[in-house]
Amino acid sequence: MGLLTPIAVKLGSFSWMPRLLPQITWIDKQLQRLTRGRVALVGLAGLPSLMLTVKGRKSGIARSTPLLCVPYGADWLIAGSSFGAPKPPVWAANLRASETAQIRYGGRDLTVTWRELEGDERDRAWSAMNVIWPNYQRYQDTTDRVIPVFQLSKI
Repeated sequence: MGLLTPIAVKLGSFSWMPRLLPQITWIDKQLQRLTRGRVALVGLAGLPSLMLTVKGRKSGIARSTPLLCVPYGADWLIAGSSFGAPKPPVWAANLRASETAQIRYGGRDLTVTWRELEGDERDRAWSAMNVIWPNYQRYQDTTDRVIPVFQLSKI
């Protein structure tokens, strides 16, 4: 956690944040491109992040999305929260349609497998995720859908 983490958590709690998601994602992608993945918006706030790259399930075109992540042993957890928006993020459907994905984490490019967590396993992971980003529970409370949790493992 960094000095800016409480500010980021407060900003992430506002109900209007889902409307800004495209702009936030664009800015983060540009920042990471310019710094060759060394600097990310959530990283500036002292939070862990990764860049997920997965092929589109219809187009086959690889698309990258910056995401808050939670280190989980040797793995990483990511949530398809979209700030609690009514629809899940497109990357989640693309990930489900793919066997592997690419991530950039800590300046390293890695190939990962994934699995969607359910039941008690999801509950344990969800608790760990809420320690890092307390807004996950707020997002779950504002949407009718169950926010998917994915565990990424290095191949």
